[in-house]
Amino acid sequence: MLTGADQRPAPESSVKVTQITRGPQHHFFGYIGQSRTIPWNASGRYLLALQVGFQDRLPGADDPADVCLLDANDNYAVRVVDRTRAWNPQQGTMFYWNPEHPETQFFFNDRDPRTGKVFTVLFDIAANHGKGARVREYRFDDTPVGNGGVAQNGGYFTAINYARMARLRPVTGYPEAWDWTTHVGAPADDGIFRIDIGTGEKRLIVSFAQLKDALRGSVEDLDARHFFINHTLNNRNNDLIYFFCRADFEQQVNGPRVNAVFTVRPDGSGLRRHEIFIGGHPEWEWGPRLIGSFEGRQVVYDATRKEIVESLGGEDVFPNPEGDVSLSPDGSRFVNGHREDQHNHYAFLDMETRRVVKSPAVFLSTWSRGALRLDPAPAWNRTSDAIVVPGIAPDGTRQMFLLELSVR
Repeated sequence: MLTGADQRPAPESSVKVTQITRGPQHHFFGYIGQSRTIPWNASGRYLLALQVGFQDRLPGADDPADVCLLDANDNYAVRVVDRTRAWNPQQGTMFYWNPEHPETQFFFNDRDPRTGKVFTVLFDIAANHGKGARVREYRFDDTPVGNGGVAQNGGYFTAINYARMARLRPVTGYPEAWDWTTHVGAPADDGIFRIDIGTGEKRLIVSFAQLKDALRGSVEDLDARHFFINHTLNNRNNDLIYFFCRADFEQQVNGPRVNAVFTVRPDGSGLRRHEIFIGGHPEWEWGPRLIGSFEGRQVVYDATRKEIVESLGGEDVFPNPEGDVSLSPDGSRFVNGHREDQHNHYAFLDMETRRVVKSPAVFLSTWSRGALRLDPAPAWNRTSDAIVVPGIAPDGTRQMFLLELSVR
């Protein structure tokens, strides 16, 4: 078992920080690069971004954001290709390039302005003679859900009820969206849905009613709780989903908040609760292994064995192991982003040599708390040598910054 990062002097290295978007509009990708959530398309030419005119409040139903491509071959010029009414500052609109067509197709969430119902869009930048167009919308009138995570090898995405999230965890929901579960604490017709990308078939693989039963005997005032689901993370093998079942995060009116961890197979079988908590933003490594935090250390947890099997380093290497983390697409590098005062900092770990490189600080100003906070949110490129992160530019606008890693 490895005991942590290599403390020998690292090779000559540097991290170059470049601001790639400009005001007066705000630009951001919106989510941590977990489970190969990659802003770049297959060739690396285009990055996905949202463009909005404000950052001082959560969006409402009448606050659409521009869906943009940033052209890396043209100084990251902004090209607006669509708009969305389903977004928030912390998670954006759940952008994902389609693993089966990663050069031209990507997913984002939207909502119908007339009904308020949330749905997921599949957009192709090569459609409509190269102008780009929606090639599919995944709409479900009875249970309007949005993408919560695309399977890393493609084929399906997991979907959740963002209207319910807006009520129970506003920072990750879409305010004023239509919710069919408003008065039900643990509905049997809501939970995690699996959506087949090719056929559009929808299947409920885990319900809140099932999760309530799984928590019986370990959660006080169970019947009074209104549960929600966060972070449906698909592993690299497409055979396991890690997620959080939560309740009472905003106000603890029914006792301490519920923050239970589960895994389930994509077909709905094998639902298991995990008693060891490895932080709120874990990341899949390989197979059933996840990277997270435990007792002040960055650790590897085996979801099959239900035990911690490795340590990547303590607070001397990662000042906040509970920070936002992401493993590069090829698995060669790991990054931890953490906040200190008015800056975000990033520590890069070489997974083979266990050597660490640390980045210059990225300014976040006073956006460090609450629903509008600016999380570190590192997201890798496809060649595993750079990440894109959010930050505050000198003009006070929220922009995207490129951190390029070189080791000689």
